[in-house]
Amino acid sequence: MTSQNTHISESRFAKAIKIFKKHGGILRTSQALQAGIHPGTLYAMRDSGKIEVISRGVFRLSDIPPLGNPDLVTVATRVSQGVICLISALAFHELTTQIPHEVHVALQRGAEEPRLDYPPVKTYRFTGEAFTAGRDVHDLDGIGVRIYSPEKTLADCFKFRNKVGLDTVIEAIRFYRERKKIKIDDLMRYASVCRVNKTMRPYLEAIL
Repeated sequence: MTSQNTHISESRFAKAIKIFKKHGGILRTSQALQAGIHPGTLYAMRDSGKIEVISRGVFRLSDIPPLGNPDLVTVATRVSQGVICLISALAFHELTTQIPHEVHVALQRGAEEPRLDYPPVKTYRFTGEAFTAGRDVHDLDGIGVRIYSPEKTLADCFKFRNKVGLDTVIEAIRFYRERKKIKIDDLMRYASVCRVNKTMRPYLEAIL
């Protein structure tokens, strides 16, 4: 490669690296192309080790600090319309001793099923307000990750108690009780949204 070509490559790399950093160091292929990174530049950066693949079609700068929440960040990047829910949300909020082996993601009914090679994902279909209520956006490793609030997550877990296990739900309530700030009004509002008022109330009265 001539010095001129080397200079051009380094210039393209520098421009692309700036674009990556503007987006928190992580980009999907489509995002990179839309931002003006040429496909050849993208793959040359991969081959030279300047970026690495964290999931199919998702790249991150190699020299930035390791991801603190790689699975959640990857899913948020690949499944942009999804919301982290149930066991994964409990784990994020430190309301369970369960270690999720899959990332639990809520999708609106009718949304396309995500195709990820990694990490493994388990999807749940939510409708209407049950999907939109209680969504918070957390900045994880520079990426906005949508995760249901603790109170919405508890209501969801009651709704899906046959899938997550009632023991897990009761444990989560006990962990929640240990917090200084218990939001009973929010709990009951989300219980109403998820239509589990009658189911939740006895447990909340007994434990909280």
